[in-house]
Amino acid sequence: MSGHSKFANIKHKKEKNDAAKGKIFTIIGREIAVAVKEGGPDPNNNFKLAAVISKAKANNMPNDTIERGIRKAAGDSGSVNYEYVTYEGYGPNGIAIIVDALTDNKNRTAANIRSAFTKGQGNVGTPGCVSFMFDKRGQIIIDREECGVEADDLMMTALDAGAEDFNEEEDSFEVLTSPDGLEKVRKALEDAGIPMLSAEVTMIPQNYVELTDETAVKNLQRILDILDEDDDVQAVYHNWDE
Repeated sequence: MSGHSKFANIKHKKEKNDAAKGKIFTIIGREIAVAVKEGGPDPNNNFKLAAVISKAKANNMPNDTIERGIRKAAGDSGSVNYEYVTYEGYGPNGIAIIVDALTDNKNRTAANIRSAFTKGQGNVGTPGCVSFMFDKRGQIIIDREECGVEADDLMMTALDAGAEDFNEEEDSFEVLTSPDGLEKVRKALEDAGIPMLSAEVTMIPQNYVELTDETAVKNLQRILDILDEDDDVQAVYHNWDE
């Protein structure tokens, strides 16, 4: 899943990514199919497909799996009927939540999303009700332990490639780009031999909200867990300061 909140706590994120690896590959597979259907199988002429391939590589999807997915989508493009849909709403204490889904049945997906919010004492709102609280950015996360490069050198490599911002945490680095600039920066870091934990276009909250009430935390976590288990859900973004 795309980054729920801040980019800290890499160990937790790694464990979650490892546990959800199968779902991540399924998610990316669907995105490849849609991208090929919309713009063809050549990533040089299909920016959306190039972006999905970048995401696949950042999630350690094998090249042959990527290529097989592209070939399959190109051969079966007429049968691909997934469509993107976004839901916005509120969790406990007004926590803002955005859900991106890719579905072949909008009625099923809408019912599942509403059920997830209801079970966690939240509610789905109207389009645009919370998205203004987020910025769409390209985000690259790098594990400090695996990086092998000094922070200043990493920052200069990223900025020289067109990155807009660079942040440090105790166990990680965050590189921010424009959505369109993500691939160029990702490629520059890859060429420099820098391993990336993730590289994707995401929605970053302008401000984070703390929850101190244990019931609210449990209810919000229930919403996120249910959404995380839904095969139609591609990404969940929120402004909870975990």
